[in-house]
Amino acid sequence: MLRENGEGCMSEEQTTGTGVPHLFGRQLKRLRAWAGMGRAELGARTGYSESTIASFEQGRRIPSRQFIVRADEVLGAHGVLLELVEEMERAQYPPFFQDAVKLEREAVALHFFAVQTVPGLLQTEEYARAVFAIRRPPLDEATIEQRVTARLARQEIFVRKPMPVISFVLEEAVLRKQLGGPAVTRGQLEQILLIGERPNVEIQVMPDNREEHAALSGRFTLIETTNGRRIAYVEAFKSSRLFTDRSTVRELDERYGVLRAQALTPRESLAHVEKLLGGT
Repeated sequence: MLRENGEGCMSEEQTTGTGVPHLFGRQLKRLRAWAGMGRAELGARTGYSESTIASFEQGRRIPSRQFIVRADEVLGAHGVLLELVEEMERAQYPPFFQDAVKLEREAVALHFFAVQTVPGLLQTEEYARAVFAIRRPPLDEATIEQRVTARLARQEIFVRKPMPVISFVLEEAVLRKQLGGPAVTRGQLEQILLIGERPNVEIQVMPDNREEHAALSGRFTLIETTNGRRIAYVEAFKSSRLFTDRSTVRELDERYGVLRAQALTPRESLAHVEKLLGGT
């Protein structure tokens, strides 16, 4: 949880399993039983298979907002299931990322520095699936699909109104990695070019041959909220931190400003991505 004294820290091991999917599943099963409806019938009326309904009820899969809204209507739940929509949306993400994604969704400005993989907001479905599939220890197929769906849902921020200001500084090495293979890489580079043309987005590349670099310590995200708060999100092995203290946020803010000055300009960066695309 984010603490006002400056730092919020969670580890994935400490926070595994929020219990919300299981709570939702019990409610869904109870309401279905009260309605005298079998899993197959509920599935048919909501557009899902009987086995998927079973997974929802057992808390093994997290349903979409669309399913929850439809199930509430079909079962005559009068809003009981709708009360869990926001918590279920949070549960789609790893525990260590749930606070950050809520801030991201409401931000007026976001700035990303990426050093290992393409940031989630820029990822294609195929690239995201490749990233989750190569994780060790491995994730099961249901979790991979859940994470991919949640990651893609975050990209709605690009068309949100009012539009937030979003910028990225990407290490050139990130763009050269062939995660998922050449076809996945080509699709990912094409997506970066498309998103880079949006009026509220600027993408910059930090070339490998730069002799100066302001952020060798790793990736981070800067978030500005609607009330003018500035927050820094920093990921590390099995944990993440949300910093709100002025000194830390100012330090990362200054570091990001220098990074942008050291990197290629947005126009030069898109031209560089096009060149890399031509070589794939």
